Amino acid sequence: MQPPRRDFLVRSVGAAGVLAAFGASARAQRAAARYVTARGTAAGGPPPAATVAPAPAPAPSTEGASFRPVVTPDGVSLPARSVDGVRILHLVAEPVTHEFAPGLRGECWGYNGRVHGPTIEAVQGERVRIYVTNRLPVGTSVHWHGQRVPSGMDGVGGLSQRPIEPGETFRYEFTPPDAGSFMYHSHHDEMTQMAMGLMGMFIVHPRTPEPEPPARDFAYMLSEWKIEPGTRRPDPNEMVDFNVLTLNARIFPGTAPLLVRRGERVRIRIGNLSAMDHHPIHLHGHAFTVVATDGGEVPPTARFPETSVLVPVGAVRVIEFVADNPGDWALHCHMTHHVMTQMGHGLPNLIGSDPGRFDEALARHVPAFDQVGSGMAAADAHAGDDPTIPRNSLPMMGGVGPHGYITMGGMFSVLKVRDELPADGADPGWYAAPAGTQADAATPEELARDNIAG
Repeated sequence: MQPPRRDFLVRSVGAAGVLAAFGASARAQRAAARYVTARGTAAGGPPPAATVAPAPAPAPSTEGASFRPVVTPDGVSLPARSVDGVRILHLVAEPVTHEFAPGLRGECWGYNGRVHGPTIEAVQGERVRIYVTNRLPVGTSVHWHGQRVPSGMDGVGGLSQRPIEPGETFRYEFTPPDAGSFMYHSHHDEMTQMAMGLMGMFIVHPRTPEPEPPARDFAYMLSEWKIEPGTRRPDPNEMVDFNVLTLNARIFPGTAPLLVRRGERVRIRIGNLSAMDHHPIHLHGHAFTVVATDGGEVPPTARFPETSVLVPVGAVRVIEFVADNPGDWALHCHMTHHVMTQMGHGLPNLIGSDPGRFDEALARHVPAFDQVGSGMAAADAHAGDDPTIPRNSLPMMGGVGPHGYITMGGMFSVLKVRDELPADGADPGWYAAPAGTQADAATPEELARDNIAG
């Protein structure tokens, strides 16, 4: 028995996403482009900030040591202060309404009003005291993933400590013996609590500052979620069918670009706390080397050039490269279904079919879709509603780019390399390719010159 057409649309990705899957007819492209633009992402401008995120926190205290704080795109570092030579930090586990991208919010759990939690920064050999307050409705704990700490501070509920009950504040205290890139996350009913967002990056800077630190030092947390179209609560019971794939809990077109000057050495620390999936992270336009993991530095003699790095579940990979190629470069997971959002499946394969005929058939059964094609959806754009998809959902893929609609979403961002950057740190806009360096339609003269049959 065939499911009702309305149920068919809701169970997949909404009409806009279905159309992308069916070949993206001209009408579908226009509708999706209007949808994304209505959500506030216009060509040439930076992705909008999450309206529910708190204001950026101040940089961590550097009392007793000198280090350059990392940059967490779409995130912040956890404020710290020094008391008698001990670095004091405070994490608060609590429910958070989080925006993955304009148009898609989730009722999640996070730390200090954020999903994911703020990046913790400390110094090798410096005493750290972290207070954790539980404002969740259930018990929790925090594990300092990859760090060598005393057993009683390891944060495994029931093994190394009792759970932090609702309303309680626990104290964790240890001295990080190793510099490096680590993570932190709940380790009590972690299937549920990590699926709800309780995780973050933990960077330990070397006690002796690097003689030549990179000019740019970024931190990314990879994660995956199951959020059914039209709903707001992530499903922690999902095991295989994740449909929201995130960089620092954001999805394209809501991901902030990485801004770099030409010639600068760049470091990107990538941690993966996805429930089930490894992620091959691919960078366009540059080659890099893997210089470290959460287990330590990779000896220089063991390094080799790469353009993709596989980041396994529960691991960190640190890459470095020189940004010597100006332009706008894609940074994304190379699992093709991981650069889509709320993707549906179990659909008939319509590759090769006439999308125009599909448009006509769909319009007969979903009048709102025909109205989108005729321009009526634009009248509703100010209200933030698209009648062709469920509420609190996004098209399966895409955002507005400088040359049309970018048919990627999910775990995707952009590295912007420029000779100069705005002094205020603003997005420089899209790259203007020099004459002769932009792919375009071949002219009849070019085809004739090279004996190419068009």
